Amino acid sequence: MKAALFDLDGVVFNTEPQYTVFWSSIFKEYLNDGTIAEKIKGSTLVEIYENYFNGQQDVQEEITQRLNDFEKHMHFDYIKGFPEYITGLRRNGVKTAVVTSSNSAKMSCVYAQRPEMRQYFDTILTSEDFAESKPHPDCYLKGAAYFGVKPEDCVGLEDSFNGLKAVRASGAFTLGLATTNSREAIQPLSDYVIDDYRGFSFADLQRIVENAK
Repeated sequence: MKAALFDLDGVVFNTEPQYTVFWSSIFKEYLNDGTIAEKIKGSTLVEIYENYFNGQQDVQEEITQRLNDFEKHMHFDYIKGFPEYITGLRRNGVKTAVVTSSNSAKMSCVYAQRPEMRQYFDTILTSEDFAESKPHPDCYLKGAAYFGVKPEDCVGLEDSFNGLKAVRASGAFTLGLATTNSREAIQPLSDYVIDDYRGFSFADLQRIVENAK
């Protein structure tokens, strides 16, 4: 295992519940259906606008501003066990990257609250770096290419359905986190599932990857 490619929300930070609250409010206000928030997990802002607010420029600008304000006050708490887990990976020579649908403006909010976060990763790739959105594998292919390794020599860590599909399509080992959806729901799209990083180490990852070959 040469590289580990991490999604951000629900994989590094426990932020998905906060986004669900935000988008539930937005969809209830504009479309009278807050349940849509569950369907858009893993989608980019561009995709959300194309699918639900297409051609409504004024509405898009208003929601964008509200989202930016919301993200400035979000709590970026690590998924349990994350710092210890990624430190173990790096100690064993594994390259690490973030491959996220979030944009650079959002990442500025993250860095302001969690300046140490950048020390955990060799690179952080955001939506501006990708031509296609998940479930297209573009972000994971670019993550592997950044390190000059084959996707098959990488593990992709995801919590959302679209994210897991993207890892699978890239050819990387798919490690699902049951932080946003249930184990049962993500198991068909994952090579292995964990609830969080507690009690899970580099040795565990190495073992399950070898067993899957």
